[in-house]
Amino acid sequence: MKHFNTVVLDITVAILDFLYQGRDYPRFWVLEEIARAPYFAFLSVLHFRESMGLRGPEHLYLMKQHFEQSVNETEHLEYMESRGGNLYFIDRFVAKHLVLIYYWSNVVYYWVAPRAAYHLSYEVEIHAATTYAKYLAFNGHDDKILEILNDELHHSKELHDAMEMI
Repeated sequence: MKHFNTVVLDITVAILDFLYQGRDYPRFWVLEEIARAPYFAFLSVLHFRESMGLRGPEHLYLMKQHFEQSVNETEHLEYMESRGGNLYFIDRFVAKHLVLIYYWSNVVYYWVAPRAAYHLSYEVEIHAATTYAKYLAFNGHDDKILEILNDELHHSKELHDAMEMI
């Protein structure tokens, strides 16, 4: 599954890189819009499992982590909106449709293969941190982007820990 995750991520990144060449904040906004979807999906599945009496010992911890991660990604999204990232209809259209696909894919993926779903999200967070690092390298210091980069690294560690936990 890790190879599958890598292929899917590489294709998606190539498409977004092409579509958003030279448009950093719209690209960041689309990425942050999409970044929340797995956490919502994980929470949905965890709630469903709980309702079905399938709660495990790590259940509450994971629910808290994913809720906090979704709130943090929403804060990133709001910052990108304040920088004009969602100014154009086409960017909002692309992001909203990608989110629908990504959310439902993650619901199924997490239900069937939670470790693999965590691995995909881990890779996405690593990619996000790398993307922000490249932006800083080319555009100079930006405290907020650096903070977001560090949040992405923190999320990747949390996802790695979740993979080990389940």
